[in-house]
Amino acid sequence: MPLQLYTVTRAGLSLLAACLCSVAAAQGSGIYSCIDGKGRRITADRPIAECMDRTQKQLSGSGVVKREIAPVLTTDERAALEQKEKAAAEQRAREAEEKKRDQALLTRYPNRAAHDQERAVALVQVEEAIKASAKRAQELVDQRKAINADLEFYKATPGRAPASLKRRLDENDSNVAAQKRLVAEQEAEKKRVNRRFDEELAKLKPFWGGAAAAQASQARK
Repeated sequence: MPLQLYTVTRAGLSLLAACLCSVAAAQGSGIYSCIDGKGRRITADRPIAECMDRTQKQLSGSGVVKREIAPVLTTDERAALEQKEKAAAEQRAREAEEKKRDQALLTRYPNRAAHDQERAVALVQVEEAIKASAKRAQELVDQRKAINADLEFYKATPGRAPASLKRRLDENDSNVAAQKRLVAEQEAEKKRVNRRFDEELAKLKPFWGGAAAAQASQARK
């Protein structure tokens, strides 16, 4: 029994349906088939308006599926899809950038020795700054002892101490406070340097391990 075709029409066919028909015409004739929302199987010689919200199949004359036509999205659905595609593209970009950074890191540190050496150099610089700060802190302590010695002359009458001596005392207090802040910053920098190298090390170990395994495999061949 030959396949009977039914032309499905609807008053006020939407512009989206017209677009589908234009696409179908551009791509050649065929048979369109779908099951609508009421469970009815519909066939037609053009995209089916009743099935615009679901997948339609375009069949050849022998009934072979040539392609599937995706549902026409609503404005909200299209916005959601675009947002999803945008998020996926951003994720791919982040992954590509991370891969690029990892490759640059591996180029900079081809092995553990190179990484350990640069960590040591960075820490030496911080340690030197900490030592300089410790030396300056001791100088301030010595200054304070000298100031206190001068203040002994005015212990009974502190109000008669000269203004210059009071300024020296205030400056010493200010310098000591500044030096403490500097030492704290340098200690924080030391921790930051170690944290940075620890994070890099965690990333690099798998690469180094893979490279070593590849070299060993190549050597066995």
